[in-house]
Amino acid sequence: MQRLAVLGATGSIGTNTLDVLSRHQHHYQVTILAAYSNVAKMLELCLVHKPKYAVLLAAGAAKQLSEQLPSALNCEIIDSLDGLCQLMASDSYDTVMSAIVGAAGLLPTMAAVKQGKKVLLANKESLVMSGELFMQQAQQSGSIILPVDSEHNAIFQCLPDQIKDNLGHCDLSSAGVERILLTGSGGPFLNHDISALSQVTPEQACKHPNWSMGRKISVDSATMMNKGLEYIEAKWLFNASAEQIQVVIHPQSVIHSMVQYKDGSTVAQLGQPDMRTPIAHCLAHPQRIEAGVEPLDFFRVGQLSFVEPNYQRYPGLKMAIDACHQGQSYTTALNAANEEAVAAFLDKKIGFTDIYKANAEVLNFMQHQPLDCLDAILEWDKQARRIAQGIIKRMH
Repeated sequence: MQRLAVLGATGSIGTNTLDVLSRHQHHYQVTILAAYSNVAKMLELCLVHKPKYAVLLAAGAAKQLSEQLPSALNCEIIDSLDGLCQLMASDSYDTVMSAIVGAAGLLPTMAAVKQGKKVLLANKESLVMSGELFMQQAQQSGSIILPVDSEHNAIFQCLPDQIKDNLGHCDLSSAGVERILLTGSGGPFLNHDISALSQVTPEQACKHPNWSMGRKISVDSATMMNKGLEYIEAKWLFNASAEQIQVVIHPQSVIHSMVQYKDGSTVAQLGQPDMRTPIAHCLAHPQRIEAGVEPLDFFRVGQLSFVEPNYQRYPGLKMAIDACHQGQSYTTALNAANEEAVAAFLDKKIGFTDIYKANAEVLNFMQHQPLDCLDAILEWDKQARRIAQGIIKRMH
């Protein structure tokens, strides 16, 4: 019986994780559920999964939950980030699904890594903000990192075992790998008039053509910043150089990513655009379990197409790729600025193309420096957010 902690339990990844777990109740036990503010959803999940601990971080949310949760469940309710991090450093679970969106997921995920836990990583910001430190800590503690993002999970599935067993410190070239091909759909504005992008609304940006995702990640997909963050994540997971990662737009989202080898072979992972597939793969690795996802019907798939990214349409993608090879302070600052800018766009305080402008201004303003510890990374993140907030206020 594998004991699971699900961070971001009320979100898209968390919901899909619990759906997969519900199909294999004899093999998995949910002991920790953590989320931010959704009291009603957390109450529902606690009644179904009966965890030992429930965490809600928003002010007052845990109190509301405690007033509604039956005492007979014997579920301890935690209301702080410090409390969650202490829980992640405990022996009350074996495996954590890290699916809290954004920088908020870094501290509890790092706490789990330090304890040598198995980490199913859906929080890409942990690597964007602290990639080198994160992978070093995992190597020191013996923590197993398995990538949940559909693209990185696809890459993982296409790589030889010698790479899978040494993530973050592997040698792609010695394993015969020529290049990782990181695919992306191009989002809802792949064929949109570039000159009209400044006028698109949050509602339009959140209508992803293939995937059902939260609002923040949907906007990141529309700008392709999400692919830029995934590029950074791929660098740290697979110890890849700039020459070893290429972004390919694939509008149908059938091929989730590919790996090219020196002998001319290209190995691809294909499947439905359903996150339950990579979640199930990580949960059971190296075995396979049923995920509730229908296999591809190749007679109905139709044509598959591929497009080179246009950086005029997606300037944020180019910015993220450049930041990746400029250093940790650039990617940490970019992630912080982007979170603030996307939140402002969703609140209709700035326009869609202002997201890129705000991010660029933050990167240009900050005096970049080495970040050699977690405290320095978190302080840098706060500084970038303060600057971004000032820029956004001026734009608004």
